[in-house]
Amino acid sequence: VQLVESGGGLVQAGGSLRLSCTASGIIFKIYDMGWYRQTPGKQRELVAVISNGGATNYADSVKGRFTVSRDNNRNTAYLQMNSLKPEDTAVYYCNGRVSWSKSYDYWGQGTQVTVSS
Repeated sequence: VQLVESGGGLVQAGGSLRLSCTASGIIFKIYDMGWYRQTPGKQRELVAVISNGGATNYADSVKGRFTVSRDNNRNTAYLQMNSLKPEDTAVYYCNGRVSWSKSYDYWGQGTQVTVSS
């Protein structure tokens, strides 16, 4: 099983980035896909999640700025990030899990997002 993130980088405040997470080795369409982020010394926090049925949920800090989506034909989840702020700087991780078993819970390697002021 592999989850591979891409799309991170350096952007100025107010700018946009789109992260992608491409999965292999899983039946992608049955997985809930989440995006998390982590900064040094802090716990990993949930940013956004999209269920296997397409329902979405967001952290309050990103509502109205970030959009999570998925393309089951491409085995890929996306995180569109607009109006980026310096406090969005973090390593962003993709997660895939099924709701009915803790045995199927996978993480990507992370991608760095840096927002300059």
